[in-house]
Amino acid sequence: MESAPKALLAEGAPALPRRAMGRRAILALLALAVFIVLPLLISSPSYQNVLILALMAAQLGVAWNIIGGYAGQISLGHAAFYGIGAYTSTLAFTRYGVNPWLGMLLGGFVAMAASLPVGWSCFRLRGHYFAMATIAVAEITQILFNNWEFAGAAVGLTLPMDEDGWKVMIFASKLPYYYLALGLLVLSLAVNWAIEESYLGYYFRAIKDEPDAAQSVGVSLSRYKQLALAVSSFLTGMGGSLYAQKELYIDPASVLSTGLSIKIALSAILGGVGTLFGPVVGAGVLTVIERTTRTLFGGSGRGSDLIVYALLIVVIAVYYPQGVLGWLRSKRSLFGKARP
Repeated sequence: MESAPKALLAEGAPALPRRAMGRRAILALLALAVFIVLPLLISSPSYQNVLILALMAAQLGVAWNIIGGYAGQISLGHAAFYGIGAYTSTLAFTRYGVNPWLGMLLGGFVAMAASLPVGWSCFRLRGHYFAMATIAVAEITQILFNNWEFAGAAVGLTLPMDEDGWKVMIFASKLPYYYLALGLLVLSLAVNWAIEESYLGYYFRAIKDEPDAAQSVGVSLSRYKQLALAVSSFLTGMGGSLYAQKELYIDPASVLSTGLSIKIALSAILGGVGTLFGPVVGAGVLTVIERTTRTLFGGSGRGSDLIVYALLIVVIAVYYPQGVLGWLRSKRSLFGKARP
């Protein structure tokens, strides 16, 4: 029965003080207000586009955090779910006339369905073997789409611009895409918060930290790993659908690359895995680093992004294993209380 392990895990779980929860809620609302007003103060379309890319990267990091941060299963193949979501909504719109709003949900559900066989096969592995298996899944998916004529093969797909507006989710201005990306990020954060505050959060952390102990009290490792992957892939697929609507063009190289998978994981790792706002902070820092690198060295060199990602992973692993938020908390608590 599920009630026994639920009670045992909840019994030893540290509860966040009510005052701390209230302060965190106030800070989150203030941050949301700032993000709502921010694009109105920035008129440059290029800077608005940078903000959109940062929000989209943050949303993907938050989605990855469910499986990689809370459940501790390091997936380096999330680009497969991202690309499946992008291709699903695009094909549904261009081939069958499905509204993009429904296409975004459809993209999420198809990505979630694709995660079921992936989880069934890959969760038999642990640690770096699981990570390598997810890379293989993403590579196989990219090869399949590169040779699938119905999906445009290597040439890709272009969304028509016969009309624009909220009905077809195609806009001439960057501003609507900003608020769509912000809304999807808030939704992903809400899902993470709900998991964090429920027994699922305790189950996932137990699976991450002490899988054998969790299994000994009746927690099904395969079931809850699969659940974490399903929710994560659903949100990732929706993020891919939004990307397709924003860019109006997708191909396997843009939505199914290994570099994208690493970037998705790196946003959460850089900010702090297993924390609610860590992936948001990490995505912001990563976006600034990317823009600075492209400004200084240019974007003509292929593979330069992977070099930056590799250097960041080394620095984090050696010096800041808890990420940016973990480093800040080691200096001073978010609530103004010094920590040793």
